[in-house]
Amino acid sequence: MENTQTENKKVVLSFVQASGTPTLGNYLGAFKNWHNMSQENNCIFGVADLHAITVRSQPADLRRRSVEMYAMLLALGLDPEKNIVFLQSHVKDHALLAWVLNCYTMFGEASRMTQFKDKSSKHADNVNVGLFTYPILMAADILLYGADCVPVGDDQKQHLEIARDIAERFNGIYGNVFKIPEPYIGKKGAKIMSLQEPESKMSKSDPNVKSFVSLTDSTDVIVKKIKSAVTDSEAKVCYREDKKGINNLMNIYSCCTGLDFDAIEKEFEGKGYGDFKAAVAEAVAEEIRPLREEYERILGDQAYIEACAKSGAEKAQRLADRTMNKVMKKVGFYRI
Repeated sequence: MENTQTENKKVVLSFVQASGTPTLGNYLGAFKNWHNMSQENNCIFGVADLHAITVRSQPADLRRRSVEMYAMLLALGLDPEKNIVFLQSHVKDHALLAWVLNCYTMFGEASRMTQFKDKSSKHADNVNVGLFTYPILMAADILLYGADCVPVGDDQKQHLEIARDIAERFNGIYGNVFKIPEPYIGKKGAKIMSLQEPESKMSKSDPNVKSFVSLTDSTDVIVKKIKSAVTDSEAKVCYREDKKGINNLMNIYSCCTGLDFDAIEKEFEGKGYGDFKAAVAEAVAEEIRPLREEYERILGDQAYIEACAKSGAEKAQRLADRTMNKVMKKVGFYRI
């Protein structure tokens, strides 16, 4: 597979962790925009399987999740011939650059990362050093490929900031080695909330499976989950601050149909929540169906997955080698 990336486009990098099947929230919040993003930029998409081991799991589960997430990226329509689509662990320079950058990161900087505190409280039995240095590996992911831009949500802004700080410190010592990445400001994705606790963001790690729609859910499962979504007793479809459950369903319906909130309110004027939930479920099922079918088709073609992953890793490795050779020489390692 040839690399058809062009020189006049920006390099945009996005990684997704191999930690379970993505949700409707992941799709409407980010993934849905990735296809368009890949048409307008030189995109590098990676499955962050190295990041995934900060939380302990069975080896077979990690392998399965990594392959499934890679297949999902391909199913999104991210053309592996026009973009670089690969698995992080297939390019060893991620780990090597992360070690070098560890030595140019101040302990105080790393200790201020709020995600370490959050994840430590959730996994109190496994507060490992990798969890602490996670943002430095993320900085290596970004800086290794000379990314111009990185799409970041609110929970990742700190990680991009520390990547920029490390790059500027390194450049200040050794010259212009790393490109300083900027946040990618594209079409803003929707923030989709839990179907059962609409004050919280939809999450695939939620122990209540009724709280999220998975991208591999069947139509029947989607209908059941949407029908069981938390609403209120007013039975009026309208967007208002105190109607978080209905607001969330309206947001989902808007994303799937393209209708604004005023149009949705008019469509369901005089109708109850039963009619509204049925329409939301149908819209969600139709939105997900083509993606799920393509995902299942790709997942059934192991040879295709392996060919794409090998090609993606080779293209990523070529870019990574350029950066690592420069870094190793600048720092002073003896090269042969």
